[in-house]
Amino acid sequence: MTATPIASGVDFITLPTQDFARAQEFYGTVLGLPCSARWGQMPAAEYETGNLTIAVMESAAFGIEFRPHGHPIALHVDDFEAAKAELESRGVTFKTETIDSGVCHQAFFEDPDGNSLGIHHRYAPRAPKD
Repeated sequence: MTATPIASGVDFITLPTQDFARAQEFYGTVLGLPCSARWGQMPAAEYETGNLTIAVMESAAFGIEFRPHGHPIALHVDDFEAAKAELESRGVTFKTETIDSGVCHQAFFEDPDGNSLGIHHRYAPRAPKD
């Protein structure tokens, strides 16, 4: 028996920060993501990636204990090597070498709060499931 879904999509994901101004600089300038919304006077904002909105919020202002997100959010890039080089020129330090899975390239880094992010480019179709 399959249950009827209660959700039809994801509106945004939230990443915690301890320093909202620093997070704004990182997501808006270093990553170059457009800011689409501020949460009124609260220290939170939404950044657009094309198919996923990342909301960055200062945890303490919302009464939430800060804990960085440890599993990476993979950001799609069209040209993996160019994106990696550009991020490095903007001060991003990658925590991994480039991973080649046989269908994609990816590499991981962290934002200033230790939230795990990555860049990802699929260069071949996935193998069909048997």
